[in-house]
Amino acid sequence: MLRTEEMEINMGPQHPSTHGVLRLILHLDGETIAGMRPVIGYLHRGVEKLSEHRTYAMIEPLTDRLDYVAAVSENFGWCGAVERLMGVTPPPRAEYLRVVLAELQRIASHLLWLGTHGLDLGAMSVFFYTFRERELILDLFEAFCGARLTTNSMRIGGFLEDAPRDWLARVRHFLKIFPGRMKEYEDLLTKNRIFVARTKGVGLLSAQQAVALGVSGPPLRASGVSYDVRKATPYSAYPEFQFDIPLGQEGDTYDRYLVRMEEMRQSCRIIAQALDRMPDGEVRAKVPKYIKPPQGEVYHAVESPRGEQGFYVVSEGGEMPYRVRFRAPSFANLQALETMCRGRLVADVVAVIGSIDIVLGDCDR
Repeated sequence: MLRTEEMEINMGPQHPSTHGVLRLILHLDGETIAGMRPVIGYLHRGVEKLSEHRTYAMIEPLTDRLDYVAAVSENFGWCGAVERLMGVTPPPRAEYLRVVLAELQRIASHLLWLGTHGLDLGAMSVFFYTFRERELILDLFEAFCGARLTTNSMRIGGFLEDAPRDWLARVRHFLKIFPGRMKEYEDLLTKNRIFVARTKGVGLLSAQQAVALGVSGPPLRASGVSYDVRKATPYSAYPEFQFDIPLGQEGDTYDRYLVRMEEMRQSCRIIAQALDRMPDGEVRAKVPKYIKPPQGEVYHAVESPRGEQGFYVVSEGGEMPYRVRFRAPSFANLQALETMCRGRLVADVVAVIGSIDIVLGDCDR
């Protein structure tokens, strides 16, 4: 009598396609995924507890290390939360510059995702192509604030310094060349038979499942749910710009690719509008030397490249917050991995996890 049983194996935490220290416990029926359990925590550093023992200004560099592929978005969210708590409104020029930086960061993050996702699926060339343009954006970050990854460029109330001379012209130059470069990526992947076979119909996630699991960002929109924090609860200068929310129809890995590609185009559209209307004036509101928000609590969210990045802050009126809680989109989106992989093959896990685009610093905090 033939006896069969499920096999339990580990994928990670040193597996190259998990893009960080993530361990997946796979339950296999042959090569078919019967169940899966993500194990996280390898990068946990207790940032929320650390934040309760730092002044508000000292917490901002800690946020750089949450989603370290989108440090600008983290800075944006933290400063916005504290500003709402204090009742401070940054000057219009600061808000426009923040939007420009945040959208450049979205493009840089998606380029990193696109290059590594292609690499995971065997398309090596696209990795070199995307990093070519990502370096241009990191050069812009370096010119603006002296850092390329953990930018720490913003301050509560705006910015410490205005944009360097000719910096906005360099951004315009990037916008001029980028559409042609995007066509190169699409020529490599969009109709590539191997890429399409590895992504189309793989990792299906319905709109109902996505909402029930708390998914946000590109994976949610690829499932057909039109939710973007920039539109749903507008913040900063976003209400002044015209842009569309790209949506998918199937909710598969291929749709998540298409959504991110269109998001990069929409980011360019937002940046172009911001540059055309860039106001003059100061880049920082008047804030006290010692920041002591009044008693109260606030939840402020921004649309990071990975989804809804939330910042919950409770103040008791002192120099340090009483409680800080970060809503990490990577953590929430990772919950959907088992739903998307169940019934698929082991090889599909690589494609699906890449399409979620998690950052482990964001998951573990």
